[in-house]
Amino acid sequence: MRLPFVREGRIGSIQVTVERVEDPAAIGQTAEARDFPCLTAHIAYPARGYGALFGWVQLVRSTDGASAGAEFEMDPFPLFAEAGSPYCYFGVAPTLFDSPARYTRAPMTWLAHTFLAWTPMAETIEPHVVPLAGFSWGFSIDHTRTIALRQARPLAPADWTAHLPLLTEQHPTWTFAPAPERTPGG
Repeated sequence: MRLPFVREGRIGSIQVTVERVEDPAAIGQTAEARDFPCLTAHIAYPARGYGALFGWVQLVRSTDGASAGAEFEMDPFPLFAEAGSPYCYFGVAPTLFDSPARYTRAPMTWLAHTFLAWTPMAETIEPHVVPLAGFSWGFSIDHTRTIALRQARPLAPADWTAHLPLLTEQHPTWTFAPAPERTPGG
C-alpha cells in the first residue's frame, strides 16, 4: 500500500508492506515468529537531514494485552519503553519495522494503528507531535492455530482523534496536533 502525506507543503509517501514471516532468522526473529506478520514501512520524502526527521506512533489493541482487547494501548519500542516519548521509532526518514509474534498460538486478535508524525524543530524544541498519515494492520489466530494476516489499510483523521485521550494521558508533557483533514489528492 502506498499512502501519501504532506509536510510543510512537500508531498511524501509511505510504502507499507505486510508479509508472512517465512524465515524468522532472516529478520532477527526466533522460530516462533514463522507465519506471523512482518511490517515494513518506508518513507519517501524530498527533504534531507533535519527536514526529514519523522517519528512513528503505534497503538495496539490485542486480546492478550492489559485490557484484553477492550482498548488500544501504547506500543513503545521495548528498549525505550521508559523514555517518555510517544514515538516507537524516530529519525531521519526512519523505516518502521515490526514483527509481532507469540510463543503460543492461542486464539487472539492483534490490531495496530500506526501513524507517521513529526515534531517541528525551532530554537526551542517543544515536545509536540503533528500527525501526517496513518494505517491499520494486524493479525488473528483462530481455534485451529491458523494465523490470518490483516493487510494495511489507511486510517481516517477520526482514528487519530480517537487516540488523543490516551496519548495525552500517557505523555502529559507532550502536546498533540489534530489530524490533517485531507491527504494529497483526497
